[in-house]
Amino acid sequence: MAWTLHNLFPFHLAFPVHDLDEARAFYTDVLGADIGRQDETWIDFDLYGHQIVAHLKKDLNSVTRITNPVDGHDVPVPHFGVVLDMDSWRELSERLQKRADLIWVIEPTIRFEGLPGEQATLFILDPSGNAIEFKGFSDMSSLFAS
Repeated sequence: MAWTLHNLFPFHLAFPVHDLDEARAFYTDVLGADIGRQDETWIDFDLYGHQIVAHLKKDLNSVTRITNPVDGHDVPVPHFGVVLDMDSWRELSERLQKRADLIWVIEPTIRFEGLPGEQATLFILDPSGNAIEFKGFSDMSSLFAS
């Protein structure tokens, strides 16, 4: 089936965290996610309609950061995130920039300016070191532009 915005389904992502209370505070208070189901070792979050699940891994060690150069920035790999319309991206970006407690990997910027696939992007780290990207597109049809 060809992808369109009309048949987009939520994705599911599970990731490790070293502290569930920190994860709960970060994903709800900082990113605005809602909490779904939860247990002693995991929490479901609704992040812009997508199901992400923080799984407790108390002995989580910091991982060697791997990056890949993209349009003049060192993009962390692996990372996950959400693609937003430009208005939603700007609102989130402005809200996050007001916080002094965030770890920025790449501050808000425009990538591929004037080229197919032009996009706004920002990268932050959660308290467990998971890299999260938020992209913004003025024209969603350019998401897969080449």
